[in-house]
Amino acid sequence: MSDGNGTVALAFSGGLDTTVCVSLLKEEYGYDEVIGVTVDVGQPDYEFEEAEETAEALGVEQYVVDAKEEFADLCLKAVKANADYQGYPLGTALARPVIAKAILSVAEEEGCNGIAHGCTGKGNDQLRFEAIWRDSDMEVIAPVRELGLTREWENEYAQEKGLPVEGGDGGRYSIDTNLWSRSIEGSELEDPSTIPEDDIYKWTENPSGKDAELVDIEFEDGEAVAVDGEELGTVELIEQLNEQAGAHGIGRTDMMEDRMLGLKVRENYEHPAATVLLTAHEALEGLVLTQEERAFKQQVDQQWSQKAYEGLVDAPLVSALEAFIDDTNERVTGSVTVKLEGGHCRPVSRESDYAVYSESAASFDEEDVTGGITQQDATGVAKYHGFQSRLANGILENAKKGTAVPDGGEDDHGEASDHANGNAVSGESSEE
Repeated sequence: MSDGNGTVALAFSGGLDTTVCVSLLKEEYGYDEVIGVTVDVGQPDYEFEEAEETAEALGVEQYVVDAKEEFADLCLKAVKANADYQGYPLGTALARPVIAKAILSVAEEEGCNGIAHGCTGKGNDQLRFEAIWRDSDMEVIAPVRELGLTREWENEYAQEKGLPVEGGDGGRYSIDTNLWSRSIEGSELEDPSTIPEDDIYKWTENPSGKDAELVDIEFEDGEAVAVDGEELGTVELIEQLNEQAGAHGIGRTDMMEDRMLGLKVRENYEHPAATVLLTAHEALEGLVLTQEERAFKQQVDQQWSQKAYEGLVDAPLVSALEAFIDDTNERVTGSVTVKLEGGHCRPVSRESDYAVYSESAASFDEEDVTGGITQQDATGVAKYHGFQSRLANGILENAKKGTAVPDGGEDDHGEASDHANGNAVSGESSEE
């Protein structure tokens, strides 16, 4: 811990945790000055207003960094990687490295001796922040974790000290909002058997009675560039799809999530735009990539998603993975129409100049396939397809009956036996 005479930069939201941390950093850690850094990754305006009011009431100098564009670019990278974690689109995890870098930059510019956050010792965010900060020479402080604080203790401490803690749903839930997603956890939601009330959702409406809507998404090199023919900036595109898809109740997730520390937690998420873009992008990849590319890319995407979940988007592995992702996505150019209806989003059409598809070859109305290939040519393939499995099953069946064929494949009559179909065949020599 510091001996004083120093300044610490605090990741500041104006909520209960960070409000309490301001006082603790001075009282318990001996810092002379605390500066608050709030990073804009698409939170609603009222959060900034509350943070500003809280900072003013605490006498803390607040810095606000606009990182929406940087965060939006990372979100579209995540789309190229079809990124999700245990079935939900990454959101908070993507924002944390962006926030951490912005706070570190301010701390360095202001000559801070330390850098702090209000994360607990039970979650993922402590790891994501510190993975960035521990590359600096500054002391990294985590008061909530290091002092073993609880929400109850924090509320009592805030009342005792007269600290302003008006921000954020009265402290009932822990809510994290950014351009890409909104997470809700805590309170009665910690009980997996509790059915959440609809009022926990702010971005997504009850879809009952809504007419279906078709939305066309255009992609260039794997990145969405237009909605319904209108070219939009990255931030505007995400905001528009959040509104359009949210009106249909699209993008809700209620899940049991396995955190990095091994704890299993109940999480609720809203992510309308992310759901639409990931659905559309994967549909377009399905049109333009070969079978082998798609199969291998699933492995690459999973690895990218895992590193992103850990907050390690700058890891050397991620750079290598993105080389493959970017290469394959050079052909992910075209458009996909998705249908928004009843809380669901599904692709209903897709087109691209890079489509690995021949309508005539696949059509049931055409006699031949293409390039001199006829339907009859598939007969030989059909005969070989599953041959080894049939052979193995036949051997196992005969072994159970005690009639296993000796080495060399001849039965008691001196004939080679086709165990796959039970028919005797001539004992001709074969090639591997």
